[in-house]
Amino acid sequence: MIDTIKLTLDSTMFTVLRKEDFQRDINNTASGFAKYVINPYKSELLRGIYKPRLTIAHRFNCSGVKGWTLYIELSLPKLLFGNNFVELTDNDFETIIKKLSAVLKEMGILVYTDKLINAPVSAIHYSKNIVLDNGLTPYILINKIKDSNIRMSVDIDRAQFRNDGYAYKFHANTYEVTFYDKLYDLMKSKISSKRSIEKDNEIQLNLFEQVKVVERFEVLRMEVRLNNRMKTRSLLKTLGYSTNLTFKELFSSEISQRVLLHYIRELESNRPAILNYDSSNPKALLVDLIINNPRLRPQKKLELYGLRQALENYTERELKGVFNPKSYRIWYRIMLDSRKIKVPDQQSPLQIIKDNLKAFVPISTLDFDKLMLNNDKYE
Repeated sequence: MIDTIKLTLDSTMFTVLRKEDFQRDINNTASGFAKYVINPYKSELLRGIYKPRLTIAHRFNCSGVKGWTLYIELSLPKLLFGNNFVELTDNDFETIIKKLSAVLKEMGILVYTDKLINAPVSAIHYSKNIVLDNGLTPYILINKIKDSNIRMSVDIDRAQFRNDGYAYKFHANTYEVTFYDKLYDLMKSKISSKRSIEKDNEIQLNLFEQVKVVERFEVLRMEVRLNNRMKTRSLLKTLGYSTNLTFKELFSSEISQRVLLHYIRELESNRPAILNYDSSNPKALLVDLIINNPRLRPQKKLELYGLRQALENYTERELKGVFNPKSYRIWYRIMLDSRKIKVPDQQSPLQIIKDNLKAFVPISTLDFDKLMLNNDKYE
């Protein structure tokens, strides 16, 4: 469902009750631009009090008129539940609107509920927590995701493959897709908030002290972060939606599910089937290449066999980087051939993620009463 959302309200949609609560961030008197902010206090988060990040800017709006604009950025599950392990459902929308309106009033901003309901959305993060209780770990899945070939046109931020391989992100200017071990990320937050992927993790640091320790489990988190309206509109059009980008219309489990599945399927389609072949028996791989691809020349079979062995130690992007750019045409031909060959059916390591997204069962508080937390990460 939705995690983080950024709402953009023009001056007709809100009233500032206490200007003195805002801190000046930027003030350029020459251009008339000014920006004032309220950010969550760590002390409040540690006491279980969650508030959105507020920014008021004096600038030209989309109509070319200079005026005040209010930006509201927050994690909706943290607002409602005090954590984002528990997930929202469509039925939570009315409760969220009422609570957000009340919290904004406490912060010195008056926004009526009807304005919030139809507030324009400038950025939105769709997410899913995937509980793994079958011995599989997020670390294994994240490394398999890293092996998938992501187009070179997408700038991968390799710095986010960090924390010993427990987080991986690829991004472009307008969106990013992130996978990380949620429990490990929370553990890192206890050391320093700078080490974690999540913002405002302080509010849920004591979550595991309140639940019963029953059995071992892991949580892999997937997030698709759409960072501007143009990208959101374009993606929704691709998925068959024609909708206004308002809070009410984008608060949808159906849209959330389809957005997340879209990117998992894109990853899966870019992952050569040969990567899914069990590499523990190299002799069997060569035999299966020969048997299942009788029209393939011996040289090509050996070429693809060598490719599979190389991919044991390199990702596709890393392996491509080893070669001279003049050889890229040959590289692309080899990779294209690798997607056409036949090997015995092997289950994609991304299948468990896809199955969870297809089911799209929201995690509730009751789930965490039953599951916790005999976990190596915390020993």
